[in-house]
Amino acid sequence: MTIVGLRTFDVHINGSQSLKEKRFVLRSVKDRISNRFNVSIAETGHLEKWQRTELAVAVVSGQRRNVEKTLDAILDLLDGEPELRVIDTNTEIY
Repeated sequence: MTIVGLRTFDVHINGSQSLKEKRFVLRSVKDRISNRFNVSIAETGHLEKWQRTELAVAVVSGQRRNVEKTLDAILDLLDGEPELRVIDTNTEIY
């Protein structure tokens, strides 16, 4: 059985003063998440705001518990980023 998990993160980017600064921070975070967890990640909302973003992360596994653990680990990583503050999350598992 294939389990797909999707979690969106509504994120505030501390101190960003331009879209260029925002993109620099996000590129680094997205690359680390993608490489470390082997997931798909994309910016899906608040595209023109300097200090806000919505990130969507998709995880595929054969076990629901693995999907949940991976999504929780990504939240922990984002919570540990000094430039970011996670405002809200939404999770869907199929």
